[in-house]
Amino acid sequence: MLNKSTKSKKTENNSPKIPLRKILILAGAALIFIFAGFTFLRALSFKKTQNVTELSSEQVFELSNLLLSNYPLRYQVLKNLPYQINEPDLDVWAKAAIVVDTSTGCVLYQKNADKVIPPASMTKLFAMYVVEEEIAAGRFSYDQKIPLPPESWACNMPPHSSLMFLGKDHQVTMEELLLGLSICSGNDAAYALAYTVSGSMEAFVEQMNLVAQDLGLSHTHFVESSGYSEQNQTTPREMAEFATIYIRRHPDSLRRFHSVLDFTYPKAHNLAPGDKIAAQDFSQGFPAKITMPITQENTNPLLAKLSGCDGLKTGFIDESGYNLALTAVRGETRFLSVTMGGPGKNTREGQAGRVHDGTELMEWAFSNFADYPLDLKVHSYLVRSFNSDCKMIRLVPAFSAHAITVPYINGNSLSENLESVKVQVKLPDFCWGSVEQGKPYGNIIISLGDYVLDEIPLVADRNAKKSNIFVSASDLLLSRIFQMNR
Repeated sequence: MLNKSTKSKKTENNSPKIPLRKILILAGAALIFIFAGFTFLRALSFKKTQNVTELSSEQVFELSNLLLSNYPLRYQVLKNLPYQINEPDLDVWAKAAIVVDTSTGCVLYQKNADKVIPPASMTKLFAMYVVEEEIAAGRFSYDQKIPLPPESWACNMPPHSSLMFLGKDHQVTMEELLLGLSICSGNDAAYALAYTVSGSMEAFVEQMNLVAQDLGLSHTHFVESSGYSEQNQTTPREMAEFATIYIRRHPDSLRRFHSVLDFTYPKAHNLAPGDKIAAQDFSQGFPAKITMPITQENTNPLLAKLSGCDGLKTGFIDESGYNLALTAVRGETRFLSVTMGGPGKNTREGQAGRVHDGTELMEWAFSNFADYPLDLKVHSYLVRSFNSDCKMIRLVPAFSAHAITVPYINGNSLSENLESVKVQVKLPDFCWGSVEQGKPYGNIIISLGDYVLDEIPLVADRNAKKSNIFVSASDLLLSRIFQMNR
């Protein structure tokens, strides 16, 4: 007979046992269920993700520095064409010259472009830039009256100076001084602006040199703002780089100042009290001073002669020869040329050389190149990112490209070439694993037939860390499904 304790023990031993295999199957099923649920929810999160978080200011700064370091040549104001062209056979009389596309900064032609030559009155472009910057900052205005110090009176200018004929007690506005500077190339206007903005010529020239320094123009230096001194120096390349920046920052200056055909000064409202304009009625008494207004034509000989010409500035001293910074626009394309050391024994011959070289360079440029706009076709793109802590990655162009300079290489016309340009965006199906900021993951290819005009890398705008093994397995499945559904 079994006792009570023995019976209880027997009952315990007879309880059903769950086989280990079954436990493993159940655990596996549970794991699969959890994995499937996680993968489903992650798939939904990918589907809902339409954008990525904005970069912090620190990330933006890091990306900018990284791209500037990786693509330094593409961030320069002036740069070589991204494709090869045959060397043109041009008849340029000037000792040095350069032609650039102001939209892209591409150099189309150059001849002794790094030769150091006094800019002469092209110096006044830097003076105008300083003044325009001051006006843009709100420290001055175009319509304010400017007091004229004796240093700016025409009678106190060096012999043979270009003048707008400022006089004692004249009433003149900032805009009129800028017109006198750009149209008449008035040295008196240069001095008036220098004293107005900075209090002295020395302080104003320091501002001009600071502009050159900030722009990295290592061969450009000034000792005064009118261009009269042969100690002022620059090169065609650096003048073209500066002029390109000037046009981009102050495009209205072309219409307001540089394309104006002539300028008359002084007018009645400019005269000192008691002065009179000549040929008035003197029946009420003889005026204190009779002033004859003088009309001067713009020194740029290609205005109203070269199609699309709307600037920019001439310059001449014996040490420099005949210089010209010239710009013209046709349609959406603007070119700029700088010629320095032009020949000529007198003004007539010097102007003839400017017309010849300017026409030669501009007509060649407009016949062989045109801008193709890229603003709507070059932008950032979102790409799925698997096996990382970001579900989406933004790929951004490695450098800005608002337009591309298209060459005339085939067909019957340049317009045919423009119509044949193709912009192809190549993106990965997805990014996998860790993502490195600034690393290229795609590209934009711009082509004309079989000719590749340019290639713009698309780089990651941020870093992304690799996920853990569980997320990796889920993302591996999702990436395969994503590829099958493409």
